[in-house]
Formats: sequence, C-alpha cells, structure tokens
Amino acid sequence: MTEPAQIRDAYAECERITREQARNFSYGIRLLPGPKRRALSAVYAFARRIDDIGDGDLPGEEKLRELKQCRESIHGASTDSSDPVLAALADAANRLPVPMEAFDELVDGCEADVRGTTYTTFDELLHYCRCVAGSVGRLSLGVFGSSDLAAARVRADSLGVALQLTNILRDIREDHENGRVYLPSDDLANFGVRLEPGSGFVADPQCWNRLVRFQAARAERWYTEGFRLLPMLDRRSRACCASMAGIYHGLLVRIASNPNAALDERTSLSGWHKASVAARSLAGLTP
Repeated sequence: MTEPAQIRDAYAECERITREQARNFSYGIRLLPGPKRRALSAVYAFARRIDDIGDGDLPGEEKLRELKQCRESIHGASTDSSDPVLAALADAANRLPVPMEAFDELVDGCEADVRGTTYTTFDELLHYCRCVAGSVGRLSLGVFGSSDLAAARVRADSLGVALQLTNILRDIREDHENGRVYLPSDDLANFGVRLEPGSGFVADPQCWNRLVRFQAARAERWYTEGFRLLPMLDRRSRACCASMAGIYHGLLVRIASNPNAALDERTSLSGWHKASVAARSLAGLTP
C-alpha cells in the first residue's frame, strides 16, 4: 500500500527536527530501522514542542495556554491534520502501541516548571521526573516494542527517571540562573547547600561535592534498574536505547568525577564520545 505523500512529508519534517535539535537522542534514533526511526522522531518532535514552550520566553500565563493547546491537540491528533508533527504522530500511533496519554504527563511536568514548583522531598521530585522523562521512556517503548510490555514499562520509566536526574545535575547552574531549583530542599539542607531561586549561587565546595556524589549515586541506582530494559528489546531497539542512555550515563560519570565543574559550566560530551557510545551500542556492548 502506497503511503500518502502528506504522511511521508510529515515524517520527513519530524526527522528534520530530530536531526537538528536532538543533540543526544539523535545518535540512538539513527540506529533504528526506518519505520521505528520515523515513529520515534515523531514522538521526539512533539515532546520537543512541549519542552520548548516550557523553556521559552513567553509570559507564564501564555505558556500555560499553549501547553493546554498541546494537550488538546494530542487528544484530537489525526493523520488528516495540517500540522505535520501531529499527522506523523497519529500515523505512528495507528501502527504501533504508542501510549499517547503519556503526553498528558509530559504537559503536567512542564506546567509545574512554568509555575516554578520546587520539591521538598525526593518522592516529590520523583513524581516530576516520571512526568517529564518516565513518560518519554514509555512513549519510546511503544515504538521499540517488547514481548512483556508490562514489565518493560516499569524499566522504561526507571530509565527515564535516571536520565532526568542526570539532566538536573548537568543543568543545575543554568536552571538556577533561570529561577529553577529541582534538587529537594531536604537534600540541600542535609548537605549544607543553599540554592534558593533568585539568590546568588551559594555552595561550599566540600558540601557541594558530597551533595552531587549523593545525587549521582541515587541516579546510578535508577540506571541499574533501567538498563534491565535492554535485554527485553530487539537488537536495533536495544542499540538505540543503549546509545541514548549510555550518553547520559557518561555525563553522570563525568559530573560525579568532578562535581565542582558544574558550578562553572554545563557538563557535556564530545561528538566523538557520543558517536563511540552509539557504535558500541550497535555492536551489542551495553553501557
């Protein structure tokens, strides 16, 4: 059956967005066979749209209105949509068990960002991580597929949490400058670190080192659980997932090895390092 030109062009637009904007995820997405690569690109493109609203420069009330529109549009997504991302996403959901309702959780998390929500306990932060990243893990699993989706969903959610905890440590300086603090206030108090929104960045180097290594060890436990997803995936999906997660795990290792670097700049990996992780993943070498 010939694919309509509108759908083919819609997927092409999603793949363009992914190539240009998914600086870490694109290394893994490239390892998928065509149909899954296109579907995951559609998932990424819409998730990126939601994130961009939350991180953009619009006033808070306008951001919330746009996020509400995203929520409504995903509920009514159709292959006949004039919006190429929604058309591609609807087509992907028709072909694969993509849990579209997970986008509601992603919107919930971005709304919390817009409202400036802070977290007292790790359980509160965990709920946020499951909204903004566990949801993406479950959406991705819908594309990857698994013989035991119920067990795989739990592990995909855990891997998403691990990636988000890594993001929080990587972006801590930038987030603080933008008035956002994600680390639980209980943890900050326990380690003697102050990161109040809107104040100067206050962190004694020794206290900061202990805090970051504590958070990194916590993230490692979520990676341990999340990596148990890999054997449940087919070879190409496993390579994609291992590549994306491996890049973020590499970031976490680097952050933990030199916590003070995060006080001055955003930790990153070179393009060569990312490509190396992708190649190892395709060869079946897990992170």
